[in-house]
Amino acid sequence: MATTFKKLVALTGAGISAESGINTFRDSGGLWEQYDVMEVASIDGWRKNPQLVQRFYNERRQQLAEVAPNAAHHILAELEAHFDVTVVTQNVDNLHERAQSSKILHLHGELTKARSSVDSSGVVDIGYRPIEWGEKASDGSQLRPHIVWFGEAVPMIGKAADIVAKADILVVIGTSLNVYPAAGLVAHARNNTPIYLVDPSEISYPGRNMTMIREKATSGMEKLKRMLVEQP
Repeated sequence: MATTFKKLVALTGAGISAESGINTFRDSGGLWEQYDVMEVASIDGWRKNPQLVQRFYNERRQQLAEVAPNAAHHILAELEAHFDVTVVTQNVDNLHERAQSSKILHLHGELTKARSSVDSSGVVDIGYRPIEWGEKASDGSQLRPHIVWFGEAVPMIGKAADIVAKADILVVIGTSLNVYPAAGLVAHARNNTPIYLVDPSEISYPGRNMTMIREKATSGMEKLKRMLVEQP
């Protein structure tokens, strides 16, 4: 008889990729790689100065090619030997894929993809190469990063909520639970679903009973794996 694994859903944020060398803007006073976040990560920023935004994401793509998944990414993938794991990530990097996680939902898009600047159609894989200014999507519009910016709808949020609602175990890694709508996903977990929160900062989520592991993602995930796999 086939083994039925419990469904483990991992919500991951910038903190899981920080130890791979990917800088975040979470604690930098609104700056990201010395850029004002709203200038490079909002739809208004794109409309104001699309060439600046394009250059910024070309730089992020080049940076991504130079880093590798860390132990936290690999541990999540290894947990598939014990659980039915789905990763719902706020990150736009591909480090979960490179660590061999098999089921990944990207809430905010993917850095290695591009699409039409008119709508969300025509998504293409571009790898780590730059998008050239004047490079066209299939509809003739300027090709833009396949990223969900501030001020844009998050089209995958409904699917993510459905995934969380079916979780037997919910793990939150490296996210402050402050950025909505992603932060609201925890509320979709069933009342009896155990929630583990891995982050070095003190984070509280009113109304939910969480097990807090106040460590960075790598050491925190090592501890969590022991807790989940070795518990009776």
